[in-house]
Amino acid sequence: MSLVAHLAELRNRVGKALFFLFLGTAVAFWWYEHGLGDFIRAPYCNLDPKLRYGDANTGCGLLILDVFGGVFIRLKVSLLAGAVLSAPFWLYQLWAFITPGLKRTEKRYGIGFVLISTTLFVLGAVLAYVSLSKGLELLLSLAGDGVVVALTAPDYIGFLLSLLIAFGVSFEVPLIAVALNLVGVLSHEALAKGRRWIFFLTIVFAAFVTPTQDPFTMLLMAGPMIVLFELAIQVTRIVDRRRAKRAALEHFHELDDDEASPLDARPSALDTRPAPLDAPVDSPTSPRG
Repeated sequence: MSLVAHLAELRNRVGKALFFLFLGTAVAFWWYEHGLGDFIRAPYCNLDPKLRYGDANTGCGLLILDVFGGVFIRLKVSLLAGAVLSAPFWLYQLWAFITPGLKRTEKRYGIGFVLISTTLFVLGAVLAYVSLSKGLELLLSLAGDGVVVALTAPDYIGFLLSLLIAFGVSFEVPLIAVALNLVGVLSHEALAKGRRWIFFLTIVFAAFVTPTQDPFTMLLMAGPMIVLFELAIQVTRIVDRRRAKRAALEHFHELDDDEASPLDARPSALDTRPAPLDAPVDSPTSPRG
C-alpha cells in the first residue's frame, strides 16, 4: 500500500474506534444511575459511619463544591468505563491495522501478549478495588476523634481511578521482562543474577506508586508483583533453553546449498599411547575374510 492508502486506512480505523468508544461512553453514562455509581462509592460507603460523611438517616454521599462538578465527574467516569466496555472493539481496529505488516510468529506473540496483558491489568485493578476499603479505613482513622471526614467527589473518584491504574500497570511490568527476553534483549541469566535487586526495587516501586502510601497497600501491590517476577524469570529460563536447542539444531541452516560449512582446520592431537603387544596388526596386504 502507498503512504496515502496507509493514512486512509488509519483514518478509517481511528474513526471506527472512536465510534465504538462513543457508544461505550453513552452506555456507561446511562449505567451510572443504575449501579455504576453505587459500585464506585461502595468502598467508601462500606466504612464505619464515624469515618465518612453521612449516617443511617441521610445515607452515604460524596460532596460536590461547584455547579459543574457533578457533570464533570459523571462524564469522567462514563468515559473511562466506556473505554473499558468498548475495549474489544477498538483494540480490534488497532490490531486490524497492524496485522498486515506482521509475520505469522509475530501475530501469535502479539495475540498472546494482548490477552495476557489484559488479564494482568484486570487482576491488578480488581485487587486494588478489593483493598481500597482497608486502605481508606487506615488513612481516615489517622485523623483521630473529633474530626468529621467528608470527601469530595472529584478527590475520591480521582483517588480511586489512580489506584486502579497504578495496580493495573504495575502488574504489567513483569510481562515487559518476558517480552524483552523474547526479542533477545534480556537473558534469563541476567534476570536470575539480579533477582534480589529486582525484588528490592519492586518494593521501592510499590512504595512510590501506591497513592495511599500505607504499608498495607504497598505490600499488597509488591507481593503479587514479586510472584509475577519470579514466574517471569522461570518463563525466560524455558525460552532460553528452547532457543539454545534450536540454535544447536540450526547451526548450519543459514548457509546456502553451494556454500561449504566452516570446518576446523587445526590438527588434532596424536594418540601417543603404546599399542598393546597382542593387538592385531592390520596390514593393507592381509586378506580380509
